[in-house]
Amino acid sequence: MNAQPPKRGRHLVTAGGAFLPGGSPFARLIAGRFHGVLDRIDEGLEVGSLEAHLPDGSTRILGGRAQGPNCIVHLRDWRALVRLALGGSVGWYRAWARGEWDSPDPVPLFALFMANARTLGRTARARGMNRWIGKAVQLLRRNSHSGSKRNIAFHYDLGNDFYRLWLDENLHYSSALFADPSDVSEPLEAAQERKAKAILDRLALKDGDALLEIGCGWGALAEEALKRIQIRYDGLTLSSEQKAFATERLARASFADRATVHLTDYRDATGTYDAIASVEMVEAVGQRYWPDYLAAIHRLLKPGGRAAIQYICIDDAIFENYAASIDFIQAYIFPGGLLLSESRFRALAEAQGFLWRDQYNFGPHYAETLRRWLEKFDTAVDTGQLPATFDARFVKLWRYYLMYCEGGFRGGGIDVAQVTLVRAA
Repeated sequence: MNAQPPKRGRHLVTAGGAFLPGGSPFARLIAGRFHGVLDRIDEGLEVGSLEAHLPDGSTRILGGRAQGPNCIVHLRDWRALVRLALGGSVGWYRAWARGEWDSPDPVPLFALFMANARTLGRTARARGMNRWIGKAVQLLRRNSHSGSKRNIAFHYDLGNDFYRLWLDENLHYSSALFADPSDVSEPLEAAQERKAKAILDRLALKDGDALLEIGCGWGALAEEALKRIQIRYDGLTLSSEQKAFATERLARASFADRATVHLTDYRDATGTYDAIASVEMVEAVGQRYWPDYLAAIHRLLKPGGRAAIQYICIDDAIFENYAASIDFIQAYIFPGGLLLSESRFRALAEAQGFLWRDQYNFGPHYAETLRRWLEKFDTAVDTGQLPATFDARFVKLWRYYLMYCEGGFRGGGIDVAQVTLVRAA
């Protein structure tokens, strides 16, 4: 009998549960305190509302004080609130995966929590033992040299065939830049091309320049740059899957003589470059290593050179609470990841000797990008294109991830931006 192939993505599905306690007899024991959890949520909702259908058949309206996201939640089991109270967003996901709550559309719910993140405080953050376990997990997953490679492989080595199903045809895994994010008629490919061109425009490249990309993905920005101008290109990645794909892609486009993709940590890169691009890679660095990341860019960039960075940030007012405990994304999707505190990161960049120029924020564009990705992912699942080695649990997890992120951007507490860092001449 032929052995069955291993289930792909199983490591993501089990990742959070490996560390964080769940609903057990202890959870049932304290479930009677659920009204207090609902009260705290109600008090923290300054904008928007939540219509909660409870297990006893009653309905409760939370919030409703000012305009904002409006959502419906069907609470099937009181233990969902216990998981939320103890495990924050990790516990809330685990409750959803177990069918303890559902919603006609979870995106407005996630937007509601993000829109009220300042006033909700630690209501949706892990506490007690869960918080300390989460901090221990973060320490184990820190982005040292070996840790970074392991963390990147955890997410990106799910397989190129997987990502090709739901990203745009050029494989941009970052926010697109739409002419109008409310216009659903613009193709995702066109908006992603606009994003790439916006990054390259910041670099003022000319023939003969050398460009380094930190976090080159599957080579989308590289191909756009090499088509555009006669430059020398080096790309860095820690994903063997991405390196293989990007190398083949650039060779197929007849750029092999001008482009090289390296399986190299940014801290180990050498050389001198006229320009550096880094699109949504810094979120994988971690706060502890922000100075190393900026120092590497400064070291590799010629005096007067430009670095174009696209980054995801979280509201400075909630950064401390966010960074103090592990959340759903860190537990299940991007181990070692951390969104930027824009003010902290900018201060470090300026202390390193960079001029911070032409910052442009476009969060609503990321919400629309994520909506498109989910639509494509669902189509791939519904039409049987997803490899059979991804099981139903993984499909649920990935849908939740895309909805969770879309809600975060729609709620306004998470943003995406481009900035140009200029090294003083």
